[in-house]
Amino acid sequence: MPKRIDRSVGEGAVQAIASVFARVGSAAEMRRFFDEILTAAETRDLALRWLLLRKLSTGMSQRKIADELGISLCKITRGSKILKNRKSVTVRMLGDGDAAKG
Repeated sequence: MPKRIDRSVGEGAVQAIASVFARVGSAAEMRRFFDEILTAAETRDLALRWLLLRKLSTGMSQRKIADELGISLCKITRGSKILKNRKSVTVRMLGDGDAAKG
């Protein structure tokens, strides 16, 4: 079941941006797109989320990740739950060599 979307945005808007992301042709173009539509803080948050997922996927302890990245265990626990689902897109993306770098 999809996650609940804020009523002011709506599921259609979320689906629309997902479709746009899927059409971006390269990592360089995606980076430019991030710079155009996201604030520096939003880009940093997205990168931090990916970094913590990468660290979790290597087997690093949640406490060590929290210390290294200066984030709460709550954020890390959510990532851990995602990685337990072997059918998740995140697990597949972490397994894709080039996609997992960074």
